[in-house]
Amino acid sequence: MRKTVFALLLASSALATPAFAEMLEVEKPELTFGFIKLTDMAPLAVAYEQGYFLDEGLFVTLEAQANWKVLLDGVISGTLDGAHMLAGQPLAATIGYGTEAHIITPFSMDLNGNGITVSNAVWDEMKPNVALNADGLPQHPISAAALKPVVEKYRAEGKPFNMGMVFPVSTHNYELRYWLAAGGLNPGYYSPENTTGQIGADVLLSVTPPPQMPATLEAGTIYGYCVGEPWNQAAVFKGIGVPVITDYELWKNNPEKVFGITAEFAEEYPNTTLAIVKALIRAAIWLDENDNANRQEAVEILSRPDYVGADAEVIANSMTGTFEYEKGDKRAVPDFNVFFRYNATYPYYSDAIWYLTQMRRWGQIPEAKPDSWYDEVAKSVYKPEIYLKAARMLVDEGLANEADFPWDSDGYKAPTPAGDIIDGIPYDAHQPNAYIDSLPIGLKDDQKVVGNAVEG
Repeated sequence: MRKTVFALLLASSALATPAFAEMLEVEKPELTFGFIKLTDMAPLAVAYEQGYFLDEGLFVTLEAQANWKVLLDGVISGTLDGAHMLAGQPLAATIGYGTEAHIITPFSMDLNGNGITVSNAVWDEMKPNVALNADGLPQHPISAAALKPVVEKYRAEGKPFNMGMVFPVSTHNYELRYWLAAGGLNPGYYSPENTTGQIGADVLLSVTPPPQMPATLEAGTIYGYCVGEPWNQAAVFKGIGVPVITDYELWKNNPEKVFGITAEFAEEYPNTTLAIVKALIRAAIWLDENDNANRQEAVEILSRPDYVGADAEVIANSMTGTFEYEKGDKRAVPDFNVFFRYNATYPYYSDAIWYLTQMRRWGQIPEAKPDSWYDEVAKSVYKPEIYLKAARMLVDEGLANEADFPWDSDGYKAPTPAGDIIDGIPYDAHQPNAYIDSLPIGLKDDQKVVGNAVEG
């Protein structure tokens, strides 16, 4: 799956734009970027289709990748110059969890965008435990406490309760774990010797590539999954599953994907890096401007085989500000996909630190680290200074508004209040260890996983 702009194409369209007059002297004009077939790759598709890459003198090829590991390996090896990445991937690579490499992100791609879906059979068993609104429809958000009796019943019958997520360091893994733990279910631990993540688990989580989630659910291999769109809505359209919660309900305006490049790329090609970020910021602005007025056009773009390749109707179900739970239960969720509002594209250190706390919570970081370590790792991976430099150029060129960027930020968001998170536990990135210790299930203090048990 390829989308390419060649240098032989006339850049006459760019000549008329303010950006052309300020075009950076890019060191590497021909670039290849990877992505996974999810709607949150939209900034890449839009930057290509709207000509924003061309405006910056960039001739870009977009290539769909088979899975997240192949994508990361491509960026590390240099066969890809950058990619739509799971936020956990640059962090994990930089600290040496899995493949070791220094990956950075100068641009966050979106907020929210994920959901947790269960099979029809599991939903039927959950429903008696779910409160109803006056109209007879389920009250949202739905806690995993409604799933707990179902998991216990399966266990009593000798059946493991299997669920899917997309990658061990994915937002989806951590969100699914967060939801389960908030409802009293242990999603299991990792150890250096056992990377299944299933040590002591009530629910067994395993990796399934996003486009394969609905088919795997339908086959009965898994009973539910956490994934980005359009693969939750696809289950509704196929009549095989019910999304029970969106990640917006789990944690309001939570960070999602990032654009990742190697630290070496950013150092060797600084102007190219700035040009990429400029184009991506413009794409994000386009996606959210005028109260999402461009979303239907974005849906048409994403539905093409070269991009997500799902039916436009399925993609539109969430991209245009609604979300369908059970068939016919469609509700307004205007912020299900956010690409620019709420400083969505700014790479906050506090977002990075949340991912690191979850890695520690479940044993992917096997030993306790001081608070200062979390800050240092976040600053080695997330690069708001590059982002703000690109944003300043866009403002000076008349292509972005001064008021839309957090110029004075120290890289940390204000603490997330208890009311914005499903378990009512606030998050303050300045105190990562205190936050980890406040979570009811998970490693605490100096605890570590030894064999099949938590010690300490």
